[in-house]
Amino acid sequence: MSLLIKGGTVVTHADTYRADVLCVDGKIHAIGTDLDVPEGCEIVDASDQLVMPGGIDPHTHMQMPFMGAVASEDFYTGTAAAMAGGTTTIIDFVIPSPGQSLLEAFETWQGWAEKAATDFAFHVAITWWDESVKEEMGILVREHGVNSFKHFMAYKGAIMATDDILVESFARCLELGAVPTVHAENGELVYHMQQKLLAQGITGPEAHPLSRPPQVEGEAASRAIRIATTLGAPVYLVHVSTKDAVDEIAYARQQGHPVFGECLAGHLVIDDSVYQHPDWATAAAHVMSPPFRPKGHQEALWQGLQSGNLQTTATDHCCFCEEQKAAGKDDFTKIPNGTAGVEDRLAVLWDEGVNTGKLSPQEFVAVTSTNTAKIFNLYPRKGAIQVGSDADIVVWDPSGTRTISAKTHHQNVDFNIFEGKTVRGIARHTISKGKWVWRDGELRAERGAGRYLERPAYPGVFELLAKRAELNAPVAVKR
Repeated sequence: MSLLIKGGTVVTHADTYRADVLCVDGKIHAIGTDLDVPEGCEIVDASDQLVMPGGIDPHTHMQMPFMGAVASEDFYTGTAAAMAGGTTTIIDFVIPSPGQSLLEAFETWQGWAEKAATDFAFHVAITWWDESVKEEMGILVREHGVNSFKHFMAYKGAIMATDDILVESFARCLELGAVPTVHAENGELVYHMQQKLLAQGITGPEAHPLSRPPQVEGEAASRAIRIATTLGAPVYLVHVSTKDAVDEIAYARQQGHPVFGECLAGHLVIDDSVYQHPDWATAAAHVMSPPFRPKGHQEALWQGLQSGNLQTTATDHCCFCEEQKAAGKDDFTKIPNGTAGVEDRLAVLWDEGVNTGKLSPQEFVAVTSTNTAKIFNLYPRKGAIQVGSDADIVVWDPSGTRTISAKTHHQNVDFNIFEGKTVRGIARHTISKGKWVWRDGELRAERGAGRYLERPAYPGVFELLAKRAELNAPVAVKR
C-alpha cells in the first residue's frame, strides 16, 4: 500500500521546503524529488498546498460520563470529525470515580475507544489516593504506556484532587518518569462562589464565569507550579485561559522550571460576552470550565504562544447537546460543562494566528502537533515529516475557505461555538497511516482503524531533572 503526496511544500516546526512525500505501509518512506514510485501508487496532488504533520489534540473527552450525562460524541464520531479538520491523533482522558481502580477505569475507556478512527492515547486522572493508586500508577506506566496523569483542582465533592493528593501523585510521577498535568482552578473558591450566586438568585449561565473568575485559575496555577517545582517535577497546565495563569507559567519558566502550558482554540478567540446572550440555550451551550474570559485575556494567550510560554493547543472537546445542557435550566451548577472543537481547531488557529501574522506556519505546526508529540514522548513517530515517522499528514490549502456551522460540521453535537465564522486555510486532504481519510470534503473514516499509542516513560525533560536532583541532593551535616 503506497501513496505519493506530490508537488507540495513541506512545513515542519523548523523547516519549509518543496518535496514529494512517499508513504508506504503506513510510514513515511521517502522525501524528495524524482522519487522511485511503486507501481500502482496512489497520487495526492498537493500543488500550491502545504504538507504538514497531522494535528495532535492533547485534550479531548469522547463518550465521557460527566455531571449526570454522557458526552454525545463517541470515539468513532469524534475521531472521524477530527480527520475532517486535519487532526490525526488524540489524547483522551481516563477518569476513575473516587475509590475506583485506575486499571479498571483504564480497561473501560479502552473498550470505548476500540471504535476510534484515528490513533489515540490516554492521560489517566488521579481522583483519590491510597497505596493501591500509587501501585496502579506504576503498572499503567510500565505495562500500558501511560506517561501522564491528570489532576482536577476543581469539582469539589466529585473528582477534585486536594493538595495532599497533588503532593503524593506529583512525587510518584517523578519516580515513574510521567508528566503530571493539572486543571488549575481553586475548587474551594469556585464552590463558595457558586453557593453565593445561587443564594442571590442568579441561576442562569451568566453566573458560570462569575463563579470562576480569572484569579481562581491564577491561584491554582501558582499552587500547582510551586508544588511541582518544590518536588523537582515537571508540570503541564491544561486549558490555560487567563493572563493570570500565563504570568505564573512565564515566571516559573524564567526561573528555569520545566512548566508547560496548553491553551484552547476557543479561549483564543471567544470572550465572556457569550454568557449574556438572551437565549438561555445559546448561553448554556458555551458553559465549559474554565469559562470564556473577559476581553484582554485572549491577547495574553496569543502572547503566551508567541513567546513559547504556552507550547500546545487543544480543544477540551466534550460535547453535550441542548437537551443535556437543559439539566441546569434552574441551576447553572448543573449545566454539563463542555464545548466542541476537534474538527475546527486547526482552521481557527490558522485563520486567527497565521493569517494575522501572530504565528508563522512553522510555529503553527509546533503548537498544533510537534510540541505535544515531544512533551508526551510520541516524537518523531508523530508530529514529524521524517522518513520512518507515521504517515499522519495534512495537506493544507492556505487559500481554501469554509464557513463553520453546526449544520455542516461532522461533530456529533447540535451547536458550534465558532458558528458562522468563515476561515481561510483548510484541510484539503488528511492522510492517516498512509491512507487518505479526508479529501475535498469526502470523509472515509474507518471505524476501529485507530491504534492505542503506548508512550514511553521519561520524556526528555526528565534527564535535565535527574541531573539537577543529583547536583542539589541534600547532605547531612556531620556533627
